[in-house]
Amino acid sequence: MSIPQSGGGLIEHDGQLAEYLASGCRPREQWTIGTEHEKFGYFLKDHLPLPYEGPCSIRAMLEGLRDRYGWMPVEEAGKIIGLSYKDGANISLEPGGQLELSGAQLHTIHETCDEVNEHLREVRSVADEIGAGFIGLGAAPEWTHDQMPVMPKGRYALMTRYMGQVGTTGTMMMYRTCTVQVNLDFASEADMVQKFRVALALQPVATALFANSPFFEGKDTGWQSWRARIWRDLDADRTGMLPFVFEDGMGFERYVDYALDVPMYFVYRDGKYVDALGQSFRDFLKGELPALPGEKPTLSDWADHLTTIFPEARIKRFMEMRGADGGPWRRLCALPALWVGLLYDQASLDAAWDLCKGWSAETREQFRHDAAKYGLRANVAGRSIRDFAGEVLGIAEAGLKARARPGAGGLVADESHFLSALQETVATGQTLSDELLAKYRGEWAGDLSRIYAAWSY
Repeated sequence: MSIPQSGGGLIEHDGQLAEYLASGCRPREQWTIGTEHEKFGYFLKDHLPLPYEGPCSIRAMLEGLRDRYGWMPVEEAGKIIGLSYKDGANISLEPGGQLELSGAQLHTIHETCDEVNEHLREVRSVADEIGAGFIGLGAAPEWTHDQMPVMPKGRYALMTRYMGQVGTTGTMMMYRTCTVQVNLDFASEADMVQKFRVALALQPVATALFANSPFFEGKDTGWQSWRARIWRDLDADRTGMLPFVFEDGMGFERYVDYALDVPMYFVYRDGKYVDALGQSFRDFLKGELPALPGEKPTLSDWADHLTTIFPEARIKRFMEMRGADGGPWRRLCALPALWVGLLYDQASLDAAWDLCKGWSAETREQFRHDAAKYGLRANVAGRSIRDFAGEVLGIAEAGLKARARPGAGGLVADESHFLSALQETVATGQTLSDELLAKYRGEWAGDLSRIYAAWSY
């Protein structure tokens, strides 16, 4: 999750909220790719999650990366809670100690994959020395809530309290799920709207293709993506498929209206998180926030608030795709390849929109459910998701070839080969969850502990 935002003066009029979003618009030649991925750390000796403190711990991992590879520490209340690097990348902690790389803004997926490989190499080198392992899954396969550590971040303490008051699965999401995401740019308000609609409507395609969380608390859940299932009952005020995005009049101001109605979590002041749980940013704009009476927000407060909204795709000053389970390294490169191929070439973007522009809100919501439940065995709008996903991948491949961004010193003509893992999934009809379930019911003979050796980085 995001680190506190900084900069930005006092909000003097409401129009600045939409202007903040619009300030992210960039010409096509400046578009970049920012990939984020999370992973679970565990003790090699017994497969339990890493605590924050101790010789084999999350803190030891952060300190090892800092000392060996030149990362700069990020601290809160005197404790290291993340790392930053000169190239714009940072490493942060999810509530249960999931280690997240938020990658730099790069121009090609070749660069993204190099970044991923370098990061995993660094993590592995430190982890091996302290007796830790890291695994790429959408949900923790065995751990209970009581076994999970709590990271020393004030934001998470407040969120944990609030999650107990709304929905039923919020703390499951916080402490026991992982994802891979990609952040992409838009050129204008109209470009944002078209991309946002495609991103939301087709997010379940990513959920199905990347399904990698069939287990939870040691059991087969019956869902291809238990991570996606968890998101369905988390907090209706800040999650979901956002039907208003598909209505006439959608734009930056309409998204602002939505965001203003999402209850607040906090305000960050002087290095501390001020409890504003359930309070209204609209009141904050009027100087009537109970948490800070008489004080009005800054643009950094608005930026912080936008990070507490969790729909299947969301906008800040860029667009974030949020529908995929965490997974093995090939999938960490495949996720940006999918969305760059669909959204960064206009012909592909138009073709993707043609696939889903006639869907109703009910169709989109059913697609979201069925992709998480059944993976590639589900249907959407009368078609099998497997066949539909194949068509989507064809559009993405065409988009990547049209971009024609070479790699490997010019030996690779474009970025389309990064889709190969997903194309194999469609060709076989077997998701990662299907592969795991086959092993669990077959050669593993119900011994889920074997997942760590088989699926770790």
